[in-house]
Amino acid sequence: MRNRHDPVWLESQYNNRARVPDHAAVFERWREASALVRQRSVAQLDVRYGDQPGELLDLFETDSPSAPVLVFIHGGYWRSLDKADHSFVAPSFTADGALVVVVNYALCPAVTIEHIVMQMVRAVVWVWRHAAAYGGDPSRMALVGHSAGAHLAAMLMSCRWKDVANDLPAQPLAGALAISGMYDLEPLRQAAFIQADLQLTPAAVGRLSPAFFPRPKAGKLYAAVGADESDEFLRQNRLMRDVWGPTAVPVCETVLASNHFNVLNSLVDPNGRLHELALRLLGLR
Repeated sequence: MRNRHDPVWLESQYNNRARVPDHAAVFERWREASALVRQRSVAQLDVRYGDQPGELLDLFETDSPSAPVLVFIHGGYWRSLDKADHSFVAPSFTADGALVVVVNYALCPAVTIEHIVMQMVRAVVWVWRHAAAYGGDPSRMALVGHSAGAHLAAMLMSCRWKDVANDLPAQPLAGALAISGMYDLEPLRQAAFIQADLQLTPAAVGRLSPAFFPRPKAGKLYAAVGADESDEFLRQNRLMRDVWGPTAVPVCETVLASNHFNVLNSLVDPNGRLHELALRLLGLR
């Protein structure tokens, strides 16, 4: 039986950059593709959704009127990467008739994960209130999150939105596609390679592990993970279905021939399974 407290084993399971030797080349391809997208798209860049550091977003517009809204939350273990690295997500969805919003947040260790969660709450509120000005229909809004972004998307599905602002609907989100996420943060509290940056305490783990929250009363979570990811990432993906149940998590899948990073190929490929699932949440399939 594996020792889930063994730091060497935890690093082998959760250090995705070590597991994917060519990750730097993948990131460079993302950056190059994203720079081209920003040059060639009808986009509003670095729009403020709040007044704190990191509270910026990019909007990629579509020709379709009253477009559903896809909000993308990037990964990077809450401590790295940027929205500008992920503009490449937008074109295949704007071509399908969606308004795409790629959001930023402050990074650990300058802030805590709890701080980031509240930033994402503010981002969703801003998009819900302002999407119409950019051709979007806020009544058809869905999240897509990758890695740490998948965790944040799952957290947002559990938000009590009426406690945030009275003008919000009880659930402004049609659903979320959570890709390669972590929903039980206890292993990360014990993983030496990331402990110092995340500064997780047992109490924080309890507040930040959405797998153990009550299942949402509205909205669907689609959970997906690369088939070539670690046993722990596969377990984390199954955990959402096991705890929230098939009504709240009707999709729990692995993406063939995909690791933690190239799994996003399935999202941006118009014929990809993850692209199809995102379109389903947006009401475009």
